[in-house]
Amino acid sequence: MTDLAIPGLRRLDFTTEKARARVRSRYRAEVRFKAYGLIAIGLTTLFILLVLADIIVRGTPAFFQYRLVLDVNVEQSEIDPQGTHDPAAIRAGDYSALVRNALRKIFPDVTDRAGRRLLDGIVSSGAADQLREMVVADPSLIGRTIKAPLLLSDDADLYFKGLGTSISRTAGRGIASPSGTTGDITILSSANDFSSDLVTIKRSLAKRARDLRAYAASLRRSAREVEAQGDDAQRLLAAAQAAGDAARVQSYTSQFTSYRAEAATLTRQAAEAEAVAADLQKRFENPSAEEAIGGNVPSVLVSIDGGMVKVTRLGNSQVSGRVLLPLTSSADAAPGTWSIVTFATPEDNRRVSDREVAWLEYLREHGLVERSFNWIFFTSGDSREPELAGIRGALVGSALTLLVTLFVCLPLGVAAAIYLEEFAPRNRFTEIIEVNINNLAAVPSIVFGLLGLAIFLNFLGLPRSAPLVGGLVLALLVLPTIIIASRAALKAVPPSIKEAALGVGASHQQAVFHHVLPLAMPGVMTGTIIGMSHALGETAPLLMIGMVAFIVEPAASITDAATVLPVQIYLWSALPEIAFQAKTAAAIMVLLVFLFIMNGTAIFLRRRFERRW
Repeated sequence: MTDLAIPGLRRLDFTTEKARARVRSRYRAEVRFKAYGLIAIGLTTLFILLVLADIIVRGTPAFFQYRLVLDVNVEQSEIDPQGTHDPAAIRAGDYSALVRNALRKIFPDVTDRAGRRLLDGIVSSGAADQLREMVVADPSLIGRTIKAPLLLSDDADLYFKGLGTSISRTAGRGIASPSGTTGDITILSSANDFSSDLVTIKRSLAKRARDLRAYAASLRRSAREVEAQGDDAQRLLAAAQAAGDAARVQSYTSQFTSYRAEAATLTRQAAEAEAVAADLQKRFENPSAEEAIGGNVPSVLVSIDGGMVKVTRLGNSQVSGRVLLPLTSSADAAPGTWSIVTFATPEDNRRVSDREVAWLEYLREHGLVERSFNWIFFTSGDSREPELAGIRGALVGSALTLLVTLFVCLPLGVAAAIYLEEFAPRNRFTEIIEVNINNLAAVPSIVFGLLGLAIFLNFLGLPRSAPLVGGLVLALLVLPTIIIASRAALKAVPPSIKEAALGVGASHQQAVFHHVLPLAMPGVMTGTIIGMSHALGETAPLLMIGMVAFIVEPAASITDAATVLPVQIYLWSALPEIAFQAKTAAAIMVLLVFLFIMNGTAIFLRRRFERRW
C-alpha cells in the first residue's frame, strides 16, 4: 500500500538532531521538576523537625523537677499543741516553720536576717503544703523526725537543671593554701590556677570599656545637637531683643538656658564615661595585675576543704575572698581535691546569688537533692509560682469545652448533611445554603469569637469564661467542616444500595437511616474527629469570650469559670520567668500529643472501616 499525502497534516520529526535535543530538554525539565519537589519536601520536613526539636528541647526540663530530701522534725508544738489530734487543727499547723527549721539546721552558721531570708527562699512556698498533706494523711508522724521531699523554688530548680547560666568547673592543678576557715581569707596556689579566670575578667573589662566609649560618643553627639539648638535659640533671642518683644525674649531666654544646661550635663556624663573607660582599658592592658571582682563581672568561686569561697580579688596564683560555707580546716589542699567554679553571667544579672549557689552545691554534694518526674505539672492548676503551676485546670476546661462542642455540632452537622444531601429540593434556596456553608468553613476563627461575644454573652447573658460558651462558639466554628465531611461520606455510598432498599419496600427515610448512614459513618466520624482537633487548637475565639481567667481549681461543671490548653499556653508565653517558658513548651508538647492522637484516630477509622465499592 502506498502512503497517501493528506493536505494540512504536519509530518512529525523524530530522527533529526533538533528533535532529539527537544526530547532531551523535556527529560531535563522533568528531572528538574522532580528535584524541585524533593527539595520542597526536604525543606518542609527540615523546618518541621527544627520546630519540633526546639519545642522538645525547651519543654523537656518542665517534665522533671528537683526536690530536697531533708530530715524534718514534726514538732507537736507547731502542729498540734493541744494534742487533740483534730484533723482541722493538724491541717492549720505551721508547717512552714518546720521546713525552715530543717533547712537552718543544715546551715547553722547562717544567722543574719538577710541570709536567713535567702536560705528560706531556696524551697518553694508549696513545700509546706506537701508536708501538711503527709501529716494529715498519717497523724502518727507528729512528734517524729521524717524524711520529707520538699519542692525547690523555681530559681533553685533551674540552677540544678543548668538553665540559669553557663557554669565551668576546673580542678586545681597546684597545692592550695587557705589562710583561714571563716570570714575574709586568701588562697595561695603553687601554680597559676587562676590565670584563665583573670584573662576572662580582663576581657570583660575590655568589653565594658568599648561599650562605655560607644556610650560616651553617643552622648557627645547628643550634646552637639543640643548645643546647635541652643545656638538657634540664641540667634532668635538676639532678634527678639532687637525687636523689643518682651514675651519672645523671655521664651527664648528660657529655651537657651535649658539647652545650655542639658548640653553641659551630657558633656559631663560623656567625660565621666570616658574616664571610667580609660581606667578599665588601663587595667586590661596590665595583664598580670590583680583585679577586684564585683557583681557586674563573671563570678568566681573556690570549692576547697568542704567549704566555698567567693573570690573578691583575683590574681594569677592568689585570690582573696569571703567564705560562703565554712571550711573544715585551713590545711593545704592537694592538686585535684579543690576546684574553681566560674559563672559566665555576673551575679547582678542572675536570679541565684553566689551565696545561694554555695548552699545548693553543698546540698547536692551531700546527696540531699533528688530528681523526679514533675507530677505537679499534670495534677495542679495554674499558679503565680512557676514550680507550682500545672495544666490540670486547662485540661479539664478543654475536655468540658470539647464535650459541649461535640454534643452540639455532631447531631446538627450530621442532620444538616443528611437533609441537604438526601431530602432538600434542588432550588436556588438550597444552593445559597450550600454556598454559605462552604464559605463559613473559610471564615477566620476570630469572627466566630465576635459572634459568640455578641450573642451568647451580651444577648443571652451566659456566664463569661465558661466551657458552655466556649463549646458553643467552637461548635459554630467546626460545624461547616462536619457538614462538608458528612455530605462527602454520604455521596461516597453507591446509589445502588439505596435503590435496592427502596426496591424491597423501604421508605426513603428508612433507606437513608438504615442503609446509607451506617455505611457513611466512618467518613462522618473521621470528619468529626478532624473538626474536634481543629477546635482543640483554637485560641482566638476563646479569647474574645473571656476564657483568659486565672484558674487555680479545675472547673466542676460547664458553667464554672475555666480556661483551655491553647489559652493557657498563650498566658504562660507572656510571662518573663524562664521556668514559665519551659512550661509553655511542655504544654505545647502535650497539646501536640493530643492532636496527633486525634488525627491518628481519624486515619485509623478511615482505613479500618473504609469500603471500596
